[in-house]
Amino acid sequence: MNKDTVKGTIDDAAGRAKRQVGEWTGNTNTQVEGASQQIKGKAEKAWGNVKDAAKDANTEANREQATEARERERRDAERRHHEAVGS
Repeated sequence: MNKDTVKGTIDDAAGRAKRQVGEWTGNTNTQVEGASQQIKGKAEKAWGNVKDAAKDANTEANREQATEARERERRDAERRHHEAVGS
């Protein structure tokens, strides 16, 4: 979870509360402000989720590359060993 996701969650919750207070008091401006803050929060959360997904995909790609490199090195070492023993 990154700062955008956290900030979005907070803005969404605060907006929901503000909108609810506006509904209870009949204050249309407060309702609109709350709804606007909720939308902002949802957008921030979505952006944070996209960033997290990209980071996770990059981490997985790096992990796969490292695994492939280790496997290549193991095969090369095995080949060199067989060449040395066979000579």
